[in-house]
Amino acid sequence: MTSPPTLVPAVRSRAVWATALSLAGALLVAGSPSSATPAPERLTPTLAAVGATTTAATSTTVEPRRAGDPRRTRGLFVDPLMKAAQAGSEFDRIGKRAQPLWITDFYTSATVEADVRRYVARAQEAKKTPLLAIYNIPDRDCGLYSSQDEQITDAYYRSWVTKAAAGLKGSKAIVILEPDALPFIDNPQCTGRGDRVGLMRFATKVLTRAGAWVYIDAGHSGWQPPDHMAVLLKRAGIGMARGFSSNVANSRTTPDEVVYTRAILAELKKRGVSGVKYVIDTGRNGAGRNGPENGDVCNPLAARLGATPRLVFKGAFDGRLWVKNPGESDGPCNGGPASGEWWPDGARRLMGTLD
Repeated sequence: MTSPPTLVPAVRSRAVWATALSLAGALLVAGSPSSATPAPERLTPTLAAVGATTTAATSTTVEPRRAGDPRRTRGLFVDPLMKAAQAGSEFDRIGKRAQPLWITDFYTSATVEADVRRYVARAQEAKKTPLLAIYNIPDRDCGLYSSQDEQITDAYYRSWVTKAAAGLKGSKAIVILEPDALPFIDNPQCTGRGDRVGLMRFATKVLTRAGAWVYIDAGHSGWQPPDHMAVLLKRAGIGMARGFSSNVANSRTTPDEVVYTRAILAELKKRGVSGVKYVIDTGRNGAGRNGPENGDVCNPLAARLGATPRLVFKGAFDGRLWVKNPGESDGPCNGGPASGEWWPDGARRLMGTLD
């Protein structure tokens, strides 16, 4: 997936939001070096202190751990079958970190239930929390590098996601739901999306009923303004979900994303939705403010690993995740192979070890 990095003129208040974000982001990092801002997926030594500062800035109230839900006490599953884990010890900084299994059109309607069940069984055997990204909405990625090979219909998607939910039933999984799907709404590139909001609401319902904590993707701080995203999130069933995700596959700094997520929470509260949680993808935002420019979002050359994934449960902030698997290509751009393929040089660049 390659989410657009800039504000979309069709939605009101974007320029105002961009200005507010810049000012608020500056306030969040006041007192820290301007280069020390966290990244989407990996941890660099210079970011350790900043990651702690950002987490603290999210909330001063630590949510009590309840023994009844194992997601609060057990760690996230590190799948030994991940591409990074299979790539050798050179890539341990990636392969030994928790990342989701992306459930896409690679998993067909005939196999998706069994495939998901096998994955969560491995997580349960390890006594860890399974982590998945559901990514197969009709007109996924709106014609960009991560589009489906064949058009997925609304009816097919409903059946497919119902089977995926059946496969994770009882596993107490965490699910990131359809990165990019809501922020892309109203984009003229998306010509075959069908009833996208209705499908998102349906998926949120069936996955939540299966026991998953569902985080509906909300784009990132440089895409849609918070009031617009809050409307879409409410229509997509955020009231049934655990919360929403931010910065998936992008390299926005964590302070900027904290401002953005807090603004969404405030807009949701205005619309009668409270108790919502959020997670931030820190897999590729480790270069901080000197990192990727707005226009370089497909295999961005300046991206570096950000703060390591960890659930923290502080106020509305549930934690950091590496949602977009580091080292897997966004597509044939900046020297990368096809979308989703393991790319050793891309992984080395993220780790800062590429010669």
